[in-house]
Amino acid sequence: MRDGLPIALGYFAVGFSLGITARNTGITAFQGFLMSLLNNASAGQYAGIALIGAQAAYWEMAIMILIVNARYLLMSCALSQKFPPDLPLIHRLLIGFDLTDELFGIAIAYRGPLQPAYMYGAILMALPGWSLGTATGITAGNVLPSILVNALSVAIYGMFIAVIIPPAREDKVVAGVIAVAFAASFGAAYLPVLSGLSEGMKTILLTVIISAAAALLFPVKKQEVLPDA
Repeated sequence: MRDGLPIALGYFAVGFSLGITARNTGITAFQGFLMSLLNNASAGQYAGIALIGAQAAYWEMAIMILIVNARYLLMSCALSQKFPPDLPLIHRLLIGFDLTDELFGIAIAYRGPLQPAYMYGAILMALPGWSLGTATGITAGNVLPSILVNALSVAIYGMFIAVIIPPAREDKVVAGVIAVAFAASFGAAYLPVLSGLSEGMKTILLTVIISAAAALLFPVKKQEVLPDA
């Protein structure tokens, strides 16, 4: 719980900004709270909210959120190696339910074998922070002046900028992929072939095509694993 408290505070702030965005699509405070409680993933939730605003089909929303949250499959595989081999499946499922980037980070950094109680303590702090932040953002959006709500709704984009800028500065390939994604997203709104598609379908196509092309053209080099001394 001690390690999860700073994460909860950060989640509340980001969840508040997400709530402002959700409020602009007509989502109520209870709906926003339930959404964050059941899907603790900022990028996945933002994609879902954007598709709700675009009135996308349910299947488009499901596919898009699956793609955006696919990284958690890899995180779960890596984290499973930290737990005792005989850990019951129910614990693995419950922990996997709320495995986020930040919770994964503190779990991997934890020294020694990992016990479910550690993850439950961190989740007990982080998940309410995210859910309450979203609900508070929606509630505040219904009370605050529209000019302030519009200003706060931009904050969620700041979070994504904070996510993409550091890796882009360290890796030119990542920077190039981000630039291509920006250009392709802009072009898709005007190209005759793509402009007629729904926002959800365009996002799905661009995500799959660009990420697959980057993986084929610039595969991650395997690092040699040195034996323990």
